[in-house]
Amino acid sequence: MDMKTVREQAREKLKGFCRVCPVCDGRACAGEVPGMGGVGTGSAFKVNLEALARVRLNMRTVHGVKEPDLSLPLWGKTLAMPILVAPITGSTYNMGGKMTEEEFITEMVSGALMAGSLCMTGDGADPTMFGSGIKAGAANRGGSIAIIKPRAQEVIAAHLKTAEEAGVLAVGMDIDGAGLVTMAMKGQPVGPKTPTELREVIGATRLPFIVKGIMTADEAEEAVKAGAAAIVVSNHGGRVLDFTPGAADVLPEIAARVKGKTIILADGGVRSGADVLKLLALGADAVLVGRPLIIAAFGGGREGVALYLNQLKNELLQAMLLTGTADVKKVSAAILHSRD
Repeated sequence: MDMKTVREQAREKLKGFCRVCPVCDGRACAGEVPGMGGVGTGSAFKVNLEALARVRLNMRTVHGVKEPDLSLPLWGKTLAMPILVAPITGSTYNMGGKMTEEEFITEMVSGALMAGSLCMTGDGADPTMFGSGIKAGAANRGGSIAIIKPRAQEVIAAHLKTAEEAGVLAVGMDIDGAGLVTMAMKGQPVGPKTPTELREVIGATRLPFIVKGIMTADEAEEAVKAGAAAIVVSNHGGRVLDFTPGAADVLPEIAARVKGKTIILADGGVRSGADVLKLLALGADAVLVGRPLIIAAFGGGREGVALYLNQLKNELLQAMLLTGTADVKKVSAAILHSRD
């Protein structure tokens, strides 16, 4: 199996929902929500890639780095790469339904584990979305991370208990899903959380808690104060609020405030190993990848997911060799070219 075959098969299975563009940049699918696009003009999706494209790497080849270390310890696990699968749901109404929700997330979790990584599982208006992720987690104890929508406090608490019983590695909340209309339409309202509510949610579990959807330094600090084991710098793939900046645009300021106080994950526009290295140099500890892995799963199942993750890993290795970066846990901002 190769990525060309995976993409050809995905194009057929995702027909009408994703064009499987040469570069997944949100231009062809702008405004297609439900679907794979970004909300409104689609600018918040596109700007994730544009922000990364503006970042340039200094090429260095006179150094002693010959075998870079790509491993990442995370809550008792050691990942083969600092690249995780983002939480994704909605196989039926976002991706056409050629895979059921359970089939989709099972392949994502299994493919991530095959590659030595981890998959975050998501939540949504249909109970099968959260349930399928939990089932996949229970089948691979310690091999997934359960992310919950910012629901009512008592509902989140119940979901946290379910996730704990399933044996997931960590839990979290994609607070950036606070404005999802689809949830409200299904009678499952979501919304922002006060600092007090956030502390209450984090205190309701013994597992490491991730707050996903942080885009400002002050809210990163609030998440740390509330006890977050990790944050995800993310604009929800540009699917909730038009005209936001890209994740790479805001990451440096956030990292300047909370680096070392919590684990920083970055999510938005990663399409190559070089993109991974850029985000690490900007302050992230690891990155999440979303839409390209939907294509990989639909086109090649778990093998396709593992294939794409390993492609990113190999590209990251090459980028590290050509920038003199020895360890993904110690990436210096000095590898970035500054035009100031």
